[in-house]
Amino acid sequence: MFEFQQFIAFLIGLTIMTMGFWLMFFLISFVMYWAVGGATDLIKENKAKKNA
Repeated sequence: MFEFQQFIAFLIGLTIMTMGFWLMFFLISFVMYWAVGGATDLIKENKAKKNA
């Protein structure tokens, strides 16, 4: 039915796709963390300028 080389190729492809998914998940979460932190900092600076 399937040869051993096809099975190994499938496992390699599955591994690469899984690694790509987790890398994308990590990068998106890091970018969202950075964006929310920057926006929060900007809001705090604007409030401090208004109060001063």
